[in-house]
Amino acid sequence: MTFANLGLHDLLIKAVADAGYETATEVQMKAIPVALAGKDLMVSSSTGSGKTASFILPALERILAARADTTQKRDRATVYGPRILVLTPTRELAMQVAKAASTYGRHVQGLRVATVVGGVPYPAQIKALRGQLDILISTPGRLLDHLQTGKAVLDHVELLVLDEADRMLDMGFIDDINTIADHVPAARQTVMFSATFAGHVGRLAQNLLRDPQRIDVSSHTDTHENIEQRLHWADNHNHKNALLDHILTEREMEQALVFTSTQRDADWLADRLAEMGHAVASLHGGMPQGRRNRVLQGLRTRQLKVLVATDVAARGIDVPSISHVINYGLPMKAEDYVHRIGRTGRAGKNGLAITLGERMDTGMIRRIQQFTTQNIPVSTIAGLEPKSPEPRMYAPRPGADTERRPGGFGNRSGAPSNSRFGKPAFAPRRDEGSFAPRRDDNFAPRSAGPFDRAPARRPVEGAAAPSRAPFKARPRTGGFSR
Repeated sequence: MTFANLGLHDLLIKAVADAGYETATEVQMKAIPVALAGKDLMVSSSTGSGKTASFILPALERILAARADTTQKRDRATVYGPRILVLTPTRELAMQVAKAASTYGRHVQGLRVATVVGGVPYPAQIKALRGQLDILISTPGRLLDHLQTGKAVLDHVELLVLDEADRMLDMGFIDDINTIADHVPAARQTVMFSATFAGHVGRLAQNLLRDPQRIDVSSHTDTHENIEQRLHWADNHNHKNALLDHILTEREMEQALVFTSTQRDADWLADRLAEMGHAVASLHGGMPQGRRNRVLQGLRTRQLKVLVATDVAARGIDVPSISHVINYGLPMKAEDYVHRIGRTGRAGKNGLAITLGERMDTGMIRRIQQFTTQNIPVSTIAGLEPKSPEPRMYAPRPGADTERRPGGFGNRSGAPSNSRFGKPAFAPRRDEGSFAPRRDDNFAPRSAGPFDRAPARRPVEGAAAPSRAPFKARPRTGGFSR
């Protein structure tokens, strides 16, 4: 189906064509007509399915219709606040949505789009919120700050979009979302996108949506034909590092996105790879927005060959030249595995998704395979074969959950327990929406690099995070540069 058959304005159809798109994806075909009819929506769709356009295009259609409505007597010059409000879990995803709004709205005269996210100075955001505004894309925490100070006005919001609602709830934003929704007119249209609508996400949908239409084009069981998946078993931490080093030096490796479980591991691993001469940087939620933007720009311009990131920070990354996704640290949720590998194999290209697993990762790998209904093929690298026997992958018990559940005997914190040492194996970390593994190791600092000039040392548990110097791009010559 072409976009012209979806009932969109000619200016939007022209903008879509200018962007190089001719036919609508499945989620766009199903969601856009319903959204144009003004109905509430609950949508499940996979990474790379085109879901952003499925709510941005109806939003722009609403803006065009309002401007063409000559019966409206209210003076736009006296109306403050956005007509469309989009909430996203991360800054990167907010920037991606803002870029899509500008791309598809390029022919909408005078379109005003603003982003309100953490890590950015307040004055510029306050200035953007002060005047006329068509679309506001924001993370919940920073928007709530502006609401509490009276700088954000949501009295004229007609469409509320919650993008990746499940991730926002995983990050602890449910109270913020409910507070924001209370400031938006009850007569609004609400659209929610989420990987799942079970549990607390479903309850939130019941509270916020009115007689919603359910659209499910989720594909976590798809075979990902253009993404080859491999599982390399590692005997220990050193063996895992050796496997990673070999993969990153392969000739076919164009750009790699390496996932870690925590912010600390992301910084430490980037330090280690930089010492080996890789053009590398880390990306996580603990970094200032300006530095995160420069790191992403370095990835897009290919100044960087390797990006080490956490799950939350990698949401919204769309770089077609990423040829490899490497799971150095396993995700805390099986569904995050699908989001991770979806960062490669984009724009019609082939991709490679590699998981480096140790014996302690057996349970999560089993849950991932149950969630995707696929086995991840085991592979070896000549000269780096594991010496230990391959772990036995017992099939999950019938009806067993595919995710780790909080709680348990002797564990009031709700963190997964480590029975061998009698203490929680993970410490809650709200800003990453996951748990941070406990570590007691110290590592030597690395030499300075173009994306991170400050030497870093992997801290012990409980130590304050090291300060990071401002980003300054310059070509990497490789090797040590002390």
